[in-house]
Amino acid sequence: MRSLFHLAYHVTDLDAARRFYGDVLGCAEGRSTDTWVDFDFFGHQISLHLGKPFETTRTGKVGDHMVLMPHLGVVLPLNEWLELSDRLEGKGVAFDIPPVVRFAGEPGEQRTMFFRDPSGNPIEVKGFADFEGVFAR
Repeated sequence: MRSLFHLAYHVTDLDAARRFYGDVLGCAEGRSTDTWVDFDFFGHQISLHLGKPFETTRTGKVGDHMVLMPHLGVVLPLNEWLELSDRLEGKGVAFDIPPVVRFAGEPGEQRTMFFRDPSGNPIEVKGFADFEGVFAR
């Protein structure tokens, strides 16, 4: 088994976070208290704690896009990315960067989409047809 990452960050409303991460993204809920909740974020652990979300700025130049920094994300196999993209569109998620192909025909070709959780935390989901391309140069 490969290592898992753990990331803890702030949200303003745990009920809204539960609906978004659980119902919209399809992440399974783990342990919780009155002030935090864990989710299985595509095989990794995130802990959402009540508090002021981190500040973001549009300072990350990637391809033709200026992306929000910092952001969290996950890399999925392309078929899972396509399924998630369809689910998010069907649930009316507002995209910061709609689903798009980035670096077409180049090493590292990928699909990507950016959106925010209800607290404004930016999330990127990438899709790769071949995971060998994740670290392509």
